[in-house]
This record gives sequence, C-alpha cells and structure tokens, in this order.
Amino acid sequence: MQQSLAAFSNPLPVSSGRCEIALPQITLDVCVNAATMDQDGNLSQELITQTSQQGDGAMQLNPDGNQWTSLTKIESSLCYLLTVRVIRARNIHQADVLSHTDCYVSLWLPTASNDKFQTKAIKNCKDPVWNETFYFRIQSQVKNVLELALYDKDVVTQDDHLFTVYFDIAKLSLGEEVFMHFKCDSQRQEELEVGFALDNISGPPETIITNGVLVSRKICCLEVQVVEKKKKEKKSKKEFSFKVQGSYEGTQDIVLGSNLVFSSSSPAKFHYARYKQPTLDVTLPAKKQPPSSHSRVYDTGLPNVELHSIPSGKNMILAEDKRFDLYAKAEDCPDHLDVRLGFDLCKQEKDFLSKRKNYVIPALKKVLQLEQDLLDHETPVVAVMTTGGGMRSLTALYGSLRGLKKLNVLDCATYLTGLSGTTWTMSNLYRDAEWSRKDLDKQISEARKHMTKCKINSFSLEYLKYYKKQLSQRKREGRKTSFIDLWGLVLESFLHDGKDNHRLSDQQWAIDRGQNPLPIYTAVNVKNNYSTLDFKEWVEFTPYEVGLQKYGVFVRTEDFGSEFFMGRLMKKVPESRICFLEGIWSSLFSFNVLYIWNLSHSSEDFWHRWTRDQIDNIEEEPPLPSQPQELRTRLFTPPGPLGRALRSALTDRACIAQEHNFLRGFQMHSDYLENTHFRRWKDTVLDTFPNQLTQSDEFLSLVDTGFFINTSIMPLLKPERKVDVILHLNYSAGSQIQPLDQTCKYCAEQGIIFPKVDLSEEDRKHLKECYLFDGAETPGAPVLLFFPLVNDTFQKYKAPGQRRSESEMEDGKVDLYGCCSPYSTYSLQYTEKEYDRLVQLGEYNILNNEDLIIQALRTAVARKRQIKK
Repeated sequence: MQQSLAAFSNPLPVSSGRCEIALPQITLDVCVNAATMDQDGNLSQELITQTSQQGDGAMQLNPDGNQWTSLTKIESSLCYLLTVRVIRARNIHQADVLSHTDCYVSLWLPTASNDKFQTKAIKNCKDPVWNETFYFRIQSQVKNVLELALYDKDVVTQDDHLFTVYFDIAKLSLGEEVFMHFKCDSQRQEELEVGFALDNISGPPETIITNGVLVSRKICCLEVQVVEKKKKEKKSKKEFSFKVQGSYEGTQDIVLGSNLVFSSSSPAKFHYARYKQPTLDVTLPAKKQPPSSHSRVYDTGLPNVELHSIPSGKNMILAEDKRFDLYAKAEDCPDHLDVRLGFDLCKQEKDFLSKRKNYVIPALKKVLQLEQDLLDHETPVVAVMTTGGGMRSLTALYGSLRGLKKLNVLDCATYLTGLSGTTWTMSNLYRDAEWSRKDLDKQISEARKHMTKCKINSFSLEYLKYYKKQLSQRKREGRKTSFIDLWGLVLESFLHDGKDNHRLSDQQWAIDRGQNPLPIYTAVNVKNNYSTLDFKEWVEFTPYEVGLQKYGVFVRTEDFGSEFFMGRLMKKVPESRICFLEGIWSSLFSFNVLYIWNLSHSSEDFWHRWTRDQIDNIEEEPPLPSQPQELRTRLFTPPGPLGRALRSALTDRACIAQEHNFLRGFQMHSDYLENTHFRRWKDTVLDTFPNQLTQSDEFLSLVDTGFFINTSIMPLLKPERKVDVILHLNYSAGSQIQPLDQTCKYCAEQGIIFPKVDLSEEDRKHLKECYLFDGAETPGAPVLLFFPLVNDTFQKYKAPGQRRSESEMEDGKVDLYGCCSPYSTYSLQYTEKEYDRLVQLGEYNILNNEDLIIQALRTAVARKRQIKK
C-alpha cells in the first residue's frame, strides 16, 4: 500500500499542498496508509504519517448481517481501499461565451458514500490541473461504478454539466496502480486524466446478505436522548435538532417545554448504514434569545460526533450542560430481513400448489376421461391468462370463466392472471372463498347491476366529500397520493355499493385449501424521463406477496406500501384497500406523448434521438485486462435546454401511482449482470447503470401493464412456476393478435422459452375463436391456447351445435370493434342486453372449442409422462 500511494506522489510538477481525508464533517490533513486502519476498519490517527496534495475522501465501516432464506447467501466479503487521484484535463471546450471554462470534477460513488466530493475550480483554463486525491472504502462484492463529472462553475446561473465518465472499479487489479486517460472527445482531443489504486485494508471482512443480484449490508440504530437537570416554574421551550446524513430518518427534533415531560422511552432514533460511517450533527437551543428577534437562535458549539466512536449498546454522554445532558446509544439492528430475497416461490405458494392438486387431479381425470388418477409428476400446471380492456374485459371474462366452469376445466387451472379491467373481475370473485366451486350466475348478476347503473352519481357532492376524506386519510398514513388514488375510489363507486373494505391479503382465505386458482395481478414499474419501451420492470401481486421478479425481492402483501430501508421494515403503513390497487392496475391516465405516438405509428424510433441519453463507449489508455463482469467505460453527454424540454414533453406522464420502494437502500451485486434470473428480464436502457436502477429510488412508479404489452403472461413464464398450459384469453381493442405478437417478440429478445405463433395472413384477417400452439418445435415451451375475442360462429349458433332461429338472430349480432360499438374500452355503462350478449359470447367461444382445450391438456399430460420416462 505504501508503494501504491507513493506512486501518486508527484506524477507531474505541481506546487506542494495537502491531502484531506474527509470522514463526514471531519477533515484530517493527512495521506492514509493501509496500515493506519485499526481492527474495526477505522482510521488510527496515531499511525498517520505523510502529507501530500489537497483532496477529499470517504472511509466506510464494516456492516454485518444474517438471513433465513435458503436461496439467500450469507457471505463474508473483503472491503478495499480505493484511491482516486484527479490529475488534470486537457482541451476542454469553451462553455461560456466570453471566457474559458472554470472547471471542477465531481466524484460520486453511492455504494461507498452519501456525499458527492469535488475538486477545487480552476478559473478560466482549458487545461486545468487539480492533482487532488480522494479515498473510498468499497465492498468487493458490490458493483462499484465511479461517476466522474466535469462541470463549468458559474456564479449567477447553474453550473454547466459538460460530461460524465462512468468507470467500473472492477477493471482495477488489487495492489496495482494505474493512470487512466479517458478520451472524451477525439475530434477536440478532450481527455480526463485520473489515477487509481486498489488495496487491502486491515480489519475483519464484512458480512453481506445477497441473492446474487441485490446486496443488503448492516444497519445500526442510534438513539439520542435529552435529560433536563433543572426544572423551573417558568421556562421557554427548548428545541434540539439532530441530523444523520444518509439515515432513514434524516433529521429529527426534540422539544422540551414546561408542559412536556421528556420520557426515556421516546428518544430520537436514526437507522443508518454502518459502512458509510456517518456523523451526528447536533444543533442546541440558544442560551438566550434576543427579545427583538422573532427567529430561533441556536448555539451550534457542539462538535459533530462520529457514530463509529459510540460504544455499541452503551449510553455515551455527548454533552453536559447545567440545563441538560445529552446521551446517545448505538446498537446493531437485528440480522433478519423483512423482505424475501430469492427467486424461488414463497413457502405459502408452494403449500398452495400441493393443496391445489387435490382439486386439479380429479378434474383432469373427469375432463380427459381417464381410468385412473394422474400421478403428481404427470399433472400439468394449467394457467388462465387474461388481457385488459376496461369494462369489456371485465364482462367478457365472466363469460369465459363460466364456460370453463361448465367444461370442468376451471378446476384444472392452478393460476389466474390479470391486468387492467380483468383485475376488477378477479378482485370481485375472490371475495367468495368458494367462487370457482359455484356456477357463477350470482356473481354475473351482481356485476350486471353495476355495469348497467348510471355512473353520474359517482360524481355527486356526497361522493366527492367521501373521496376527499379517503385521500386525506391516505396522506396522513404517509402515502404519496395522486389522481390514481382518486381513480381507484371512482372505480369503487362504479363497481360496488358503498365502501369496499376488501384487501388483497384477504384473498388468502379463498386459496387456503387450494379450492380456487391462485390469482396474480400485474403492473409495471417505470421511471420518469424514460419511455415505457426504454424502461419497464414487471411487478406481480398475489395474496401472499408483492415483488419484482427481475431483482428477486418480495414483501408480504400486508406490507406493500410500507417504508423499508436496506430490507428492514422501518414504518408500517396500513394495507391499502383493494380499490386503490385496482386504480394502479388499470391506470388509464398514466400515458405520455410517446405512448400515443406508439399507438399510431407502432414505433418510437423516430423520437429516440431526443428521448434517449447520449451514451458512448470511450477509449481508455492504457487498456486494462478484461474482467468477465466489468462494464465498459462510458461517456454521458447531457442534452441542451431544447433537448431537455422536448424530452420532458414527450416522456412526462399525465399522472402516476407512487408507492414506497421496498428495494430502497439495497446495492447491486458485483456479478448481477451474470445472474441468470436478472438476465431473463434485463431489457431496460439502465440495466448497465447500477447507480440508477430501482434500488436507488424512494418510490416505485407503477402503471397499467397495458402501457407496454397488454398481457399478464410474464409471471407465468417464471421457470419456478413450471406452467405447462396457458389459456390466453384476449380482450384487447383493435388488433386481437398484437399482444400475442408483442409477447413472442419480447420472449425471443429475452431468451424466454415460448411457443412459436404461426398464423397465416388469412387467419390474421379473419380470426377464428381459438388457436392451439403446442410448442412442439420449442422444447420446454408451454402449450398455448389463444382465444381472441371475436364474433364468429356465435352469429348463427346460440350454443355449440344449436343454430339460432330467425327470432334469435338479433342476439348474435355483437358489434365488438365497430365505430359505433358499445364495447369501447372507455365505455362505462352497458345496457342489460349489451352486457348479457358479451357474457354469452365469452362463454360460447370457450364451449365451442372444447375439443382444442382437451387436446391441449392431453398433449401436456403426454409430455409430462415422456419427461419422467
């Protein structure tokens, strides 16, 4: 280490200066040797030796952890000392009109520090020389990408951002030092010169919790207490302010007054990541406030306290005063996580699958007319998958399910998935714990009542007051409310009589014996300033869990919407009533201009030059040995004012549902891009920018899955669910085949096994009621039964094999997609006749294709038996 740092001592002639190693809020005028770390990995000031050029750095503490999930690894992992020396830049283009740039470099390594560090600004110089050194303590099992941003400092206006270099620390070899020349613009010969060294540091390794994609690190809890010494009859209120940068709580205040007794049971608490070695900033109340002043005056004489200096589990006096004493105590938080890290199915779903077979096996025996029951390994997993389509999909799904029930196929199904309007049907059905054991006539009749009623009453003064009260309550609970919440309340009034207290977790009692298929609801997580094609992540909701399969992270359904930090539950928020989730699952109002353009032109390619970040791979000298998991060094060039304005206009969504992010605080594993689970769903422009992925966001931004592909099939393609047969019930507007085509294209791009869909041009112009794609040419693919919502033989037949009489021909005229169709996606009310016809059509199309359904089930059983052989 001594040699490594010595190599940075004087690479070019500069005047002598100093090197500042910045622990948060504390500056030491030293250069650190690796040997100056004590056994806890902290700086030992007694061993500090030599001086060097000016700079800043951040040193982190070791976290610890534990986890109970079998698929989650508990690893002991080394930390390293990263030394970064920002040396100089050359030929920087002129950003100001009248002078050269006043350059400085900002360093951002969020996996090591809460703070951004920066060099001093060199005035009016196109070839600035800084020669400043920074230190970071990094975790070797975390993907550490250093962002070096060059700015032009301006006094009046905001500093101009010239470019940012993204450098993956995985390129560095332990114990070696390198001087990198980043070629930022070959034409202007712009370059940034930076030196790097990576060395071991003393102290125990760090224990991390990881599923191979996400990493959880140790957090601690700090308690701060104020105890008064004197009590006077008359005294003014005293307010203490405490701040821990980067903690979950941020800043907290304690107020002492004549009518307030401070209790030791209610100290100010802070949860913070131990490895970031933060400080406690204390602002004391003023000893005496001038009578003429109306503002608070503070005595800020108390120095900032480094939290690693507080003994674990013991009270420590931070300050003593004749008026009060200030105490602090830091303790490690429990090792277990409150989220589930892993890609396997949760225990409850596995138990459900075992119980569901007790219903599926007898049903398959009856449907397939078998002489004996199927064995477990011969029993296919059948799923019913739906698409969205507003009230049209709600209504048609009732008919489809009644048809499946009459064929006894509904009892063969293990999963039922939905999005948009079909989630309204599903959430209604699962209020009844035995719904699939019944004929569904009661549910269909109840839905008819609400589908045919006048909706104008939902906007009456009485309802508006109710909406306001409900939104205010959600805000008091700590939620970030939006128009989507109001839409959920409006849906509640459309589909129910009065307030609906049903919650998603309540549906557990409808599957506790395996008596109904397991419902899965879908949404997508998006990002501001990105189109849905550029960034979307699948989110699934079941009565047991809510999670993102891409990251392998799930929370209990009861905890969705609560606040998490590094996988720990920080603040429990009451579970949302299901109407608010229905608003998210069918958020018709989360559109943007690019989505509208895509509907009419089937491509966003024309706008990509305006809406995508300008990212280029850049050359680096010297070339470093290639590592399997490393990222290319890249250059980001920010857009100009016109580009930013146009991008905002194209990508901003009208409104969006935001829920507290249960991934908050996690870090990406160093090998996350090589993880097979992550790679299956890796399809966004930010997947190779770990600092900008979802774990860094405070909120999830959720929209209707239809804004990407109008399908709920993705949870069924999770290999762990082993789905063998999918009944694809399509209720889309416009092209009936488009969602299936888009699914095929997506699966091909992602390498997800999916059957080949081969339809002739004639079929595409005149779709039949059902198509069977057995996936014979794609080993491992599920058998797919595709049911487009079409009015084909139903025009002449009221039931399979029963022709309509002349007086009944009118009932077969169901105008689904004409310009005057009553079944528009945006229709909110049907007549009784319109409702009944659509239900009957959905039922008929299922019943009329019984042979294809049985063929699909027989094919799946045969394949299961062949695999066993």
